Amino acid sequence: MANRFLHLVRHGEATADGRLTERGEQQARLVGRRLAGLPITTIQHSPLPRAVRTTQLISECLPEVPVQVSELLDDHVPPVPDPQSLPDVYLRFLDGVTAEEYAVGARLAEAAIARYAVPAEVDTHDLVVTHNFQIGWFVRHALHAPGWRWLGLNQGNCALTTILYRSDRPPALVLFNDMGHLPPELRWTGFPADQHV
Repeated sequence: MANRFLHLVRHGEATADGRLTERGEQQARLVGRRLAGLPITTIQHSPLPRAVRTTQLISECLPEVPVQVSELLDDHVPPVPDPQSLPDVYLRFLDGVTAEEYAVGARLAEAAIARYAVPAEVDTHDLVVTHNFQIGWFVRHALHAPGWRWLGLNQGNCALTTILYRSDRPPALVLFNDMGHLPPELRWTGFPADQHV
């Protein structure tokens, strides 16, 4: 039985124009050092500049690993089966998302699951560098949670989430939002500083 480890990393901290900040570059180098201890077989990444640069910095620690860009990993809004049934806080957050954006997001999200969230024939350690919502979508899928439950599954910049896929059992969430490789000052949690753990 083969093990497919899907390692998911959110891009480093970025500015509004998509460039990594100095902190984002530090985050990317540190997660690269952590991943250098794993037998990573492939790296796939979003085409957006913040993910491209994060991947470049990670790749410095994994120089022999092939790298490929994938539109499936682009930043988009994953499916929300029935937006009107969401808690109010999420309805407000998604206010303004168009039907076209939902349709594109649904297509990309389902294609990403079909491509990455499946068992392999041989042991693999695939690294995906992508965005917050996409990682939440993979975790939601692995846990068989309701379709909208990717909302609220927030990832720190350059945090590591790992899902294990095997043919004889459901997916296993091995790590979620692990920032152990980052010093406290580089751990973005989305919460105020006094609520960091």
